[in-house]
Amino acid sequence: MENKPKISIVKIGGNVIDNEQLLNTFLQDFSELEGNKILVHGGGKKASEIAEKLGLQPSFVEGRRITDKSMLEVAVMTYSGLINKQIVAKLQQLKTNSMGFSGADGNLILSEKRKNTAIDFGFVGDVISINNNLLSALLSQKIIPVFSAITHDCNGQLLNTNADTIAAEIAISLSKEYDIELIYSFEKKGVLLNSEDENSIIEILDFEKFQLLKEEKVIHSGMLPKLENCFNSLANGVQSIIIGNQNVLKSKVATKIKL
Repeated sequence: MENKPKISIVKIGGNVIDNEQLLNTFLQDFSELEGNKILVHGGGKKASEIAEKLGLQPSFVEGRRITDKSMLEVAVMTYSGLINKQIVAKLQQLKTNSMGFSGADGNLILSEKRKNTAIDFGFVGDVISINNNLLSALLSQKIIPVFSAITHDCNGQLLNTNADTIAAEIAISLSKEYDIELIYSFEKKGVLLNSEDENSIIEILDFEKFQLLKEEKVIHSGMLPKLENCFNSLANGVQSIIIGNQNVLKSKVATKIKL
């Protein structure tokens, strides 16, 4: 059987995006990453900062943002505008030919407004499908797609969509054609037993241990949806997942997620 081509799908978020020095370190390493690659970014802290300057109060439930009409406008401006284009410009400086996308561009990521939940998340999207044909065409032209956390529903509505989920859904969708390594980069060295202790890294986290740590409230808040996405990805064809800080692309210090 012919080996599938490899691809790295990398999601960056947390304080790394807000810190220019950390971001530059990460993007330098990303530019040197060989082979096919896709970058997905969040930017929640920046969106909250801009929202507060506009007199809006950000709201979260279980690590997920509530997105009303005003917050959606801030999210689109911040994610698909400011942050996306800053990252693309920095990658071009590093001779990495990238293009920035929302899910609406080329119908790359189709979503639907979240429904049937006890909490009304507002204009938050759940991914339905990924346009693999266009993504593969871009990759074949040596273009590095850079995705913001904005998708659409094909009825003219933009939707705020969790960036961790976007990375996971792209990874799952492409896993039939590619050997996937999914990499999550944020401000911590990995998944920690103690969020205050950078050296309490869990080197290997399997599903059973995850369930136990979740029950004990060791893992909570924004880390929960991230890890749920990881285990769902592994169950649906993704070969490898690691979580670490801005040095994760070169460092051996990180958490490896296993079923």
